[in-house]
Amino acid sequence: MRFAYLLDLPLTEYSNALALQRAAVQARREGRLDRDLILMLEHPPVFTLGRRGGRENLLISEEELRKKNIAVVPIERGGDITYHGSGQLVVYPIVDLNAAHIKVVAFVDLLEQAMIRTAAHWDIPARGDAQHRGAWVEHRKLGSIGLTVRHGISFHGLALNVTTDLTPFTWINPCGIQACEMTTLSREANQSVSVEEVRKQMADQLGGLLGATFKSINIESANAYIR
Repeated sequence: MRFAYLLDLPLTEYSNALALQRAAVQARREGRLDRDLILMLEHPPVFTLGRRGGRENLLISEEELRKKNIAVVPIERGGDITYHGSGQLVVYPIVDLNAAHIKVVAFVDLLEQAMIRTAAHWDIPARGDAQHRGAWVEHRKLGSIGLTVRHGISFHGLALNVTTDLTPFTWINPCGIQACEMTTLSREANQSVSVEEVRKQMADQLGGLLGATFKSINIESANAYIR
């Protein structure tokens, strides 16, 4: 059995979470962070652009975005444009894939399965898609994956819609997919689903899939390893 750290964070600005991930990757590579680290959090509204770009899939003007106070942030993850906002569980796994003997494609499969199995807790029949990776319920997209691997260590990760306001997704072609309909766990379950309960289920599923036991730590403990 492997051991890993689990850091549950509150609503966190995207730039702060990105800096934390990058520092954690460097610390994991240098051995200062002695175990893999799973970050779970929510973000205030933000659009992010992956390595494939995606600004052409932004359907509203920059002026409208400024009025709505929503930034567009280019980043190094895979994929196209996506949206993050409150009510969406975001998971950033800082995992040494070489040490865990996991290939990148297999790790994407693992993240996809974590969302599918989490959805199954509410009897939601989610599935994966080999072309458009993520969690789907019929033709509706429930969760997305965008990953980066640097020196064999993963970061960025998955975003699972729980109670997310889906309106901002109509301002983009999510993940570059035209006319992509997004959905949430609450909508598919036809009941209120709490992000806190989804955090617990996601941790259980990720632990099982990774063959890892998680030790919960706080931000102060995390900073002691990575700063």
